[in-house]
Amino acid sequence: MRSMTAIMLLLLILATGSAVGGECEFSNSGKETHYEGTSTCLECHESQAQNFFHSQHYQWQGESPDIVNSDGQRLGKMNTLNDFCTNPAANWIGTVKNSDGKKLANGCSACHAGLGKMPQAEMTDEQLENIDCLICHASGYRRSLYQNKETEEWEWRPILMGRNQYGMDAIAKRISLPTRKMCLRCHSAAGGGPNFKRGDIEYEMVECDDNFDVHMSVEGNDMDCIECHAGTDHRVRGRGSDLAGSDTPGDRLTCLECHDEAPHAVKVLDHHVNRVDCTVCHIPVFAKSDPTDMVRDWSTPKRHEEANKYSATITFESNVVPDYQWWNGKTWHQKMGEKAKPRKDGTYGIMVPEGSRKDKSAKIHAFKLHKGRLPRLKKEGYLVPMGVEEFFRDGDIEVAVEEGAHAAYGIEHPDYEWVDTVRWMGIFHEVQPAANALTCLDCHSPNGRMNWKALGYKEDPLEKLID
Repeated sequence: MRSMTAIMLLLLILATGSAVGGECEFSNSGKETHYEGTSTCLECHESQAQNFFHSQHYQWQGESPDIVNSDGQRLGKMNTLNDFCTNPAANWIGTVKNSDGKKLANGCSACHAGLGKMPQAEMTDEQLENIDCLICHASGYRRSLYQNKETEEWEWRPILMGRNQYGMDAIAKRISLPTRKMCLRCHSAAGGGPNFKRGDIEYEMVECDDNFDVHMSVEGNDMDCIECHAGTDHRVRGRGSDLAGSDTPGDRLTCLECHDEAPHAVKVLDHHVNRVDCTVCHIPVFAKSDPTDMVRDWSTPKRHEEANKYSATITFESNVVPDYQWWNGKTWHQKMGEKAKPRKDGTYGIMVPEGSRKDKSAKIHAFKLHKGRLPRLKKEGYLVPMGVEEFFRDGDIEVAVEEGAHAAYGIEHPDYEWVDTVRWMGIFHEVQPAANALTCLDCHSPNGRMNWKALGYKEDPLEKLID
């Protein structure tokens, strides 16, 4: 399958001259490359930079047709709230150190494919030169945060720039399509640490075996991320249930693009494919190497004596059994600046999958159910993001909430309460070999993993067939 996928990708590149990398020739080896920053890349690749400027990886927002209450608004990290680092508005860039002088945080821009400036709607030369091409296209590339002595502005620079130009030029010649390692160095560390956020995207995947992930196993398919997620013009395919914007609206990525609709050769199992997503049976657990953040309580600062820093109180779990919900590909999102109302169980939803048993377009999917505790303005009812960077140093949660309320809503001295939040995150990686998939009794037994009543059944549907 890997060889066929690679051939198809090569044919696409040759035919269109455009993939995630956006050019036919992916190596600068042998060229006289003297790297002086993104301007060096723009000499030959300005059109690719312009395409990337409009992508979600740069803008951190995009079209949101799958958010049922988006009302046509472009949504993404820049203008939505989450229960991890909450929002970039008050946390974009800068260095926070503890009393020992150890660096604790550099802001949300550390995860952005730019060199420090916030993405803007208008495409300018300054914005194009802010793109960090090497973060996705150069193996061995590393960068660090520096403060410009003249302007006092913070900016990301390659650590070899100005120190070892020969080494810098050598790295700039090692240009390729994004490899699995390149993608994972950002995506596996989202949320503040290894596997904190997603749960099913671990750095172990750089070099794993079949039992960890059958697609990425170095002894098996050895697939790169772009073999599923590559679009054209620097757009990335695929949208999890908790992502607001999409690079490819209307182009939903599913297992059936590579696998048959009846893949099992067993009629009863193939019947399940109509209403049960592949992830349910083929990802029995996630967070198999590094534990993942399952609950993040910002109302209770936690002191870490050895590291000399503070964090929210986080509950980690390993080998997590997914939560199961119906999902039709659409999601309801609690938007910032709109009154948050409690669900029936008293929690406040942030990202909630749409669908039900009665919805024929929905299937049961596997999810990470992340729980949080966030501030909510008593009068306005808005959920409040926080200025978390300084909080890591001093643990002053009151100041963190004030900074977030000011940055998001222009509100000073907020009157707020703490509320419990829930967010469902789709689980799509760490797929097991068929031999390790769930069996019938894992779900259809008195102590099975499915909550049938919550899924809209009066009882286990197998019992009805037996009766």
